[in-house]
Amino acid sequence: MNALPQTSPLHFRKMQGCGNDFVVLDARTQPLSVAGAPARALADRRFGIGCDSVIVMEKTDGADLRMRVINADGSEAENCGNAARCVARLAAAETGKNRIRIRVVQGLLDCAVNADGSVSVDMGAPRLDWQEIPLAERMDTRRLDIKVGPIDAPVLHTPAAVSMGNPHCVFFVDDVTAHAIDRIGPMIEHHPLFPERTNVEFAQILSRTHIRLRVWERGVGITMACGTGACATLVAAQRRGLAERKATLTLDGGDLEIEWREADGHVIMTGPASESFHGIVDADLARLMHGAAP
Repeated sequence: MNALPQTSPLHFRKMQGCGNDFVVLDARTQPLSVAGAPARALADRRFGIGCDSVIVMEKTDGADLRMRVINADGSEAENCGNAARCVARLAAAETGKNRIRIRVVQGLLDCAVNADGSVSVDMGAPRLDWQEIPLAERMDTRRLDIKVGPIDAPVLHTPAAVSMGNPHCVFFVDDVTAHAIDRIGPMIEHHPLFPERTNVEFAQILSRTHIRLRVWERGVGITMACGTGACATLVAAQRRGLAERKATLTLDGGDLEIEWREADGHVIMTGPASESFHGIVDADLARLMHGAAP
């Protein structure tokens, strides 16, 4: 196997927030082409490093850095709350600052690293109009005309839609363990009502301040957690009168604290972020990302 020169290894960090895991690459000093086949290779849990998404840090104006989110299937996502917390932790350690601003496709995320090690992210205001999700046709985003199962006795029905910079479809259920998320998730992700596909949430209201949540992520599959999904779920629940404006969202990988702030309409997400390990990307794959011939 040919090796890259020792002067230019491509380092990575494996990070996670509530079990939602990422391969984080630094492209601030050298451009990287990651979308498509390189991301799929890195994300592969048997033949690659393994992750839900590949995160690329880039230089930008008006913020500490730009964050690109490449899903496990090689497609690019607009936003990722759990990844933002991870990247904010890295940037804070580099700069010594406890407040970090990250640019994503849909705008700016203001992050604060708290004294207890958690990270809070201002995810901005949710987008609630049908064209902002986007949907293929005009519809009340509180209750979409979607049914799963027999038409006269659907298993799931009337989900809510919210965009947190990326689209979400939230079903409220009596028991999140009672539904085949691996079967229903991809059906809804590719439903014709969602021209850009969608993330799919299954939310069980435990109380007005506690929601159990499982997620099918667009371009990834079932994940241990989804930060934007937790934000979208709290917003959807509050709009339906099912929850307060602040609640704990319990996902498979842990808890996120979500607040839909009344003062400015922004959603604030607080949760953990940590590094699992770090290493160097295989030379041939690194060469591909640098744009050289394999």
